[in-house]
Amino acid sequence: MRPLKLVTVNAAVAAVLLGTVGCTAGVDGASRSGAPQLSIVPLVGTEPLPDAPIIDSPVSDSSTALLELDSRERQATNTAASSGATISAAVLDRSTGQLVTNGNNKPMPIASVAKLFIADDLLLQVAKGQTELSAADLAALGTMLRSSDDSIANDFWNRSGGNAVVTRVAARYGLTGTTVPYDGNWWTTMSTAGDLVRYYDKLLSGTGGLPVDKASIILSNLAQSTPNGSDGYPQRFGIPDGLYGEPVAVKQGWMPGWAGNNWMHLSTGVIGSDRRYVMAIGSLQPTDDATARATLTDAVKTMFPGGRIN
Repeated sequence: MRPLKLVTVNAAVAAVLLGTVGCTAGVDGASRSGAPQLSIVPLVGTEPLPDAPIIDSPVSDSSTALLELDSRERQATNTAASSGATISAAVLDRSTGQLVTNGNNKPMPIASVAKLFIADDLLLQVAKGQTELSAADLAALGTMLRSSDDSIANDFWNRSGGNAVVTRVAARYGLTGTTVPYDGNWWTTMSTAGDLVRYYDKLLSGTGGLPVDKASIILSNLAQSTPNGSDGYPQRFGIPDGLYGEPVAVKQGWMPGWAGNNWMHLSTGVIGSDRRYVMAIGSLQPTDDATARATLTDAVKTMFPGGRIN
């Protein structure tokens, strides 16, 4: 992986508050419906995506796609702060190595985004011949990723050793800001926006240790994420509704009552048909869930007017 060119924007908001109050797991991501999608393979298949291969150096003739993103990211952060929200954001151009952040890389609970780690660890076990997955297991894995089914996540988490899942994934991907759940529950895994974009970048390039065919299982399912999670919670906030003009593959997370009365929302994923960009954006806001979702979506729209990267 090439060195990153870092552009850091001074955040006008306080650091993310951490807490040890009880939490409820959220569920993850929806890709846009009704828009061009990443090429996909059957949900239980193991072949790379044919039209969007996993490559280390995406090729694009647009070298200025993130031009002025730093100022728009600052604007989004300040606007969210005026509503009481603390935003953490990072966008990586995998072609140029440019990383644009809003300066807030404090750890936060990632809720159902931890299901990426559960799937990654399990699929590596399969690749190494350490375990086998039945057709039913593979179907369940897809449901966990697309519709963020918590009961399935609980099962795979327990089967793979609980906190050890996060320890192994963080070590393989070099996620220095990612720590195991303090209470043994996957949804209180802590990570940062910077770590999450690093995870996606290395998942795409194969440098995190997961073979390409197994990584494609994860990405194919994220590209088909359902509008609502298994529990009925809307999953299009943030990247899917904010970058409505781009094909995306996303994983979402949320939970109420973090560090007091904050709603935590997190939107992460891969953007563009050539998978050139990866993004993670999270928020803490002491308000109702619908308002908090809208705040995060509006932040993405401010960062990317017209719903596109460029």
